[in-house]
Amino acid sequence: MLYDILLILYFLGCLVGLCFVFKKAGMAPWKALIPIYNIVLWIKICGKGKMWYLYMLIPAINVFTFLLLVVETAKVFHRYGFWEQTFAVIFPWIYLPILGFNKKEYHAPTNEPPHKVSELRDWLDAIVFAMVAAVIIRGNILEFYNIPSSSMEKSLLTGDYLLVSKMAYGPRHTMTPLSFPLVHNVMPLSGGQTESYLNWIKLPYHRYPGFGKVERFDAVVFNYPDGDTVCTAWQSNRSYHDLVREMGRENVLNAKMLPVGNQMVKNRIRVRPVDKRENFIKRCIGMPGEDLQIIDQKVFINGSELPNPIESQQTYAVQFQSGINAQRILDGMGVSVEDYQNALAIMMYTGTTKFEIPMTERMALELKARPDVLSVDPVKYDLADADNSLYPHAEGYKWTVDNYGPIHIPAKGETLQINIENLPLYSRVIKEYEGNTLEVKDGKIFINGQESNTYTCKMDYYWMMGDNRHNSADSRYWGFVPEDHITGKASRVVFSIDKDHGKVRWNRIFKKASEF
Repeated sequence: MLYDILLILYFLGCLVGLCFVFKKAGMAPWKALIPIYNIVLWIKICGKGKMWYLYMLIPAINVFTFLLLVVETAKVFHRYGFWEQTFAVIFPWIYLPILGFNKKEYHAPTNEPPHKVSELRDWLDAIVFAMVAAVIIRGNILEFYNIPSSSMEKSLLTGDYLLVSKMAYGPRHTMTPLSFPLVHNVMPLSGGQTESYLNWIKLPYHRYPGFGKVERFDAVVFNYPDGDTVCTAWQSNRSYHDLVREMGRENVLNAKMLPVGNQMVKNRIRVRPVDKRENFIKRCIGMPGEDLQIIDQKVFINGSELPNPIESQQTYAVQFQSGINAQRILDGMGVSVEDYQNALAIMMYTGTTKFEIPMTERMALELKARPDVLSVDPVKYDLADADNSLYPHAEGYKWTVDNYGPIHIPAKGETLQINIENLPLYSRVIKEYEGNTLEVKDGKIFINGQESNTYTCKMDYYWMMGDNRHNSADSRYWGFVPEDHITGKASRVVFSIDKDHGKVRWNRIFKKASEF
């Protein structure tokens, strides 16, 4: 409610201010209240050309144009001060009414000589303006995201640069406002050791209306749910909670250095707010209120089988003839250097002569047809391979990536029946995501001090999976994605570079990112 009031005040403040600015410029104040027409007149008042009408029609560019108009409005009232114009850009809903109510007179720009400023002032103006506009656009309209790993291949490739729409599901209000601009969670050049934000102010979750809601098969960007606590040595590459399960809590908390690969890396423990957790991208598979189960690599929702993405990958064990250059063949089929090196490491560790390679079904059939390939067999993980490495990491849940569940995905307003057996599935929902206290005493469950066998959810939850089904750290490993963790929808690939060969993938540019 508070955020909606602030949004209303923002627009009302700008409109009221424009009414009085119009009056000072010799125009009827009511004209400032007519959408589109008020922008046309405002551009005229500031003495700008016809191209400005076009700029106001282009998404994201119109944000720059709006803020520029605020600055140009200050100029036609002979308000040239650096700090005043900075205030105008940051708080237009306050500045425009002040400008309208004060005694400063309007000066038509056609009758005024251009106001000259120093080169330093030009740079300062440009930096402040660009930073404010970029923060607004990045937080509320769109953002660019780089695919860092192969977890979504072959639908989305490592080296793809995506346009992520914040408007698709509605912009999420910042929850950590004291943050260094345009930096996510750690300062550049700090080796991941210095946070880019302060926790002094924490705001509650709120999402403004958007163009729609999360839909099944959307490629969704969200904050890593398991990243609430982070070991800085590993960041999101290895979950703090996984390290605790492996090494013990005290060992992890007291570790000044942690092994990463073949070296020891300086480590600190950080607890991060929701909007400062690492960004992940996966495909939405399960919706709120649904039952999900994976049987022999097939996903079932409420008992009905879902189709796999066309370019989804599974792992295949490939046996080549001796003396064959396997890397050259696999590279020619589009297998990344990362996947090839991982396969080599597995071969060395297990002593096998087969390459375990993630591929699409089409790639596997092409490889099987080659005369220099002896066999191509799908790798499957049955219940004999089950352990506690998957969510919810508890006894009684012996699941694998290929045979998982059944599991119910919570929905907002839904009342869950909880007991000792299913509590591991929903303990993070109750305690970590929705901020309740949770205790188990003498076989009884206590929520906020009250004995309970039910819990009513405050948020919707989603089930996210990577298209590279055997090489994706997704909901099978860390569970549900709460709605307050979702940042936007991957829209299109705007640029793509094959990092293995240093070539631009021209055929991927403008490809739909959520294409299924």
